[in-house]
Amino acid sequence: MLQQHPGLYFAPSGKHRYGMFCTEDILADSVIEICPILIIPGEQAREIVRGYILYEYYFEWKKDSIALALGYGSLYNHAATPNAFFEADYKNQYIIFKAATDIPSGTEILVDYHAGNPDEQVWFEIK
Repeated sequence: MLQQHPGLYFAPSGKHRYGMFCTEDILADSVIEICPILIIPGEQAREIVRGYILYEYYFEWKKDSIALALGYGSLYNHAATPNAFFEADYKNQYIIFKAATDIPSGTEILVDYHAGNPDEQVWFEIK
């Protein structure tokens, strides 16, 4: 099931090259998007995508797999203080994006790539 908040769009971003925005206000705790995923199983999954553009777009999935989110799921930019978050639905194999705060129309939708683990490092320069 692909579900998206009305008005989502991909556009140039002042934070990174492009990012996700919405033409409508999004209320805190609202579902922004439910993304189906493609799972790449096995301990070698990260090595399979290393060196390819996909390396920058995957999500950790359980202990030894990675997932590629369909829809807009891999296009949300990172922020240490995000206005949205994501959670894994392992049973149904979705990644669900929700608003952490009210997000006004035209504001970039940002998630924390660390998924709540501040000790993890990102692989790019944070602007």
